[in-house]
Amino acid sequence: MAKKPTGQAKYAAANYDADSAERPAGERWVTQHNALIRAGNGLTLSEKRLIAIAASKLNSYKPQKVGDVPSTRISAAEYAEQFNVDHRTAYEALKAASQHLYSRSITFYEMASRRRGKPLEPTVVTMRWVGRVHYQRGEGWVELYWWPQLLPYLTGLRNKFTSYQLEQASALRSIYSWRLLELLKRFADDDGKGWAEYTIEDFATSMDATENQRANFNNIRRRIIEPAVKELTEKDDWKIEWEPIKSGRRVSRVRFKFQKDNQLRLSI
Repeated sequence: MAKKPTGQAKYAAANYDADSAERPAGERWVTQHNALIRAGNGLTLSEKRLIAIAASKLNSYKPQKVGDVPSTRISAAEYAEQFNVDHRTAYEALKAASQHLYSRSITFYEMASRRRGKPLEPTVVTMRWVGRVHYQRGEGWVELYWWPQLLPYLTGLRNKFTSYQLEQASALRSIYSWRLLELLKRFADDDGKGWAEYTIEDFATSMDATENQRANFNNIRRRIIEPAVKELTEKDDWKIEWEPIKSGRRVSRVRFKFQKDNQLRLSI
């Protein structure tokens, strides 16, 4: 069930000034439609970081004009400062993105219309993150041109969206931790508390779990959930309790109860 934005998240979306996108990192927000939060996104950690920086520079409340496709330039120096890595790592991340980010796709589901009163299965939607990527050798910057059909999931958002400060994810070293952060923030109240429950299929899709991980819940537990919970607990002061829910002998759902005590920067 999608929650309506309230309090801090609603304020962040409604008052995000694109002209001030170069504000300090701690004041940037990443805002996405919940369809993207639940989707499999196929990104590596460095690619996720670039997409997040670029998304934080969009005005998520203001709709884009038809035919207006914004681009976002990210420098190696900006990447290094945001994620506390050395400049060589930042240059390599930008170079890798220029080679691979264009081919990354995102897959999510949209509710289909009824046919003769009968509900239809959700429509599977697959699209690119970006339509073009420019990388400037020797100067250390990459420019991302958003895929036009993706923009309604990042801009003009009034409901069914999730917002979090980019600073919250800056120290994370696992893509699974970042994805779990987004899945929990989707259901967090203004005090950072809440609970979330996902089917194993939905959770595995959101985490881009491998076929081997999907085949055995113990692999999801050991490779995805436990490391992600550990990193969020140690680096961002989350208190997370989780439990598998069985249908017969098979784990069919996973439930999280969580509390975030503050919005401080992740400790390195």
